[in-house]
Amino acid sequence: MRKRNSVKQLNRVTSHRHAMMRNMVTSLFDHERIITTRARAKALRPYTEKLITRARKNLDPATSEHAKLHNKREVLKIVRDRDIAKKLFEDIAARFKERPGGYTRIIHLPERASDSAQMSIIELVERKEQPKRERRSRQATATVPGNAPAKDSGKKSGVPQREKKWFSRFRKDKEEGEGGSEG
Repeated sequence: MRKRNSVKQLNRVTSHRHAMMRNMVTSLFDHERIITTRARAKALRPYTEKLITRARKNLDPATSEHAKLHNKREVLKIVRDRDIAKKLFEDIAARFKERPGGYTRIIHLPERASDSAQMSIIELVERKEQPKRERRSRQATATVPGNAPAKDSGKKSGVPQREKKWFSRFRKDKEEGEGGSEG
């Protein structure tokens, strides 16, 4: 019986669950936003909040050098990547300096198509916006000056060879009614 056990087991043994949480926390601090299942996001939130709180304590000038070193070592037990830990202490903690808590938000997504798992986005509340990449249409790519025309593969698809994805050979070409291979 699970009497008063508060740990969400997520159908994993303890060592696997700890490794999974370490990886997810590291990815969250690296990308500042990840997509995962709702149960994992809810289990990840306390890990994340505690690590950000530890990093924030190092910003306080009243904290001794021994306490600062202890905080860094405790964070490095979970976040094994030193670059990500440095980002946590210098960048992320500084953003949340005045915030008393609630550093993450969970946004619900529709269910995953393959197994109907409830999906969510977990992200830092005050995250840096990533520059949006321009989406160029295939026609615009072909007519951009400076682009050399690609070699024609003999098909009438109108898409240059360099624009095709690796999986395009498995798709049926509706215009020509061909099978799935390029032979």
